[in-house]
Amino acid sequence: MLPIKIAPSILAADFAQLGAEVERIADVVDALHIDVMDGHFVPNLTLGFPVIHSLRPVTDLYFDCHMMTTNPDEYVDALKNAGGELLSVHIEVFPDPEPVAALAKAAGLDFGLVVSPPTPFEAIEPYIHLTSQVLIMTVNPGFGGQSFMPEVLDKVKATRKVIQADGLATDIQVDGGITTETALAARSAGANVFVAGTAIFRQPDPVAAVRALRAAIGN
Repeated sequence: MLPIKIAPSILAADFAQLGAEVERIADVVDALHIDVMDGHFVPNLTLGFPVIHSLRPVTDLYFDCHMMTTNPDEYVDALKNAGGELLSVHIEVFPDPEPVAALAKAAGLDFGLVVSPPTPFEAIEPYIHLTSQVLIMTVNPGFGGQSFMPEVLDKVKATRKVIQADGLATDIQVDGGITTETALAARSAGANVFVAGTAIFRQPDPVAAVRALRAAIGN
């Protein structure tokens, strides 16, 4: 499998000290997971492009942008201009994601697909080849601090099977309720990218928390 990557979710960071929070963990993580929520696709509202733009000078970390919005295709250029590098959209928004994948790639963005817990694996299976990353939500999208849903690990296994059978270099990311215990279960199922918010930013020592997470999953 591809190398393990840790992508802290800044949704759990202290927004009053966001730059400092990011700088603190930058040397021990691989990317930043940035949740953009519109209050429509999910009931919550979160980070917009000005925040992403303000973070870009602070760090060279890869910006993995999870668009929990009804119209992410309208903001491809805005995301690129703000400093985003991966545009991940929900299959629930785009049952046929080929047009938005083309828009992302034309703008110079990597493209990812996200699948929520109630949605079957078959919805994303025909489109895995379009992606740099498949994000399998291990909680319902929209809020931090939820408990991991182990039943979605079958989707992780099915995605890994397709990736291996087709010889793809696609990452499998899991997001929601990630701890040292649940990350190990997800790794065993085939995930290699781990989004953690509470388990990193809400700990007394976020750097130590990242190292503990890596140790738990064997990297």
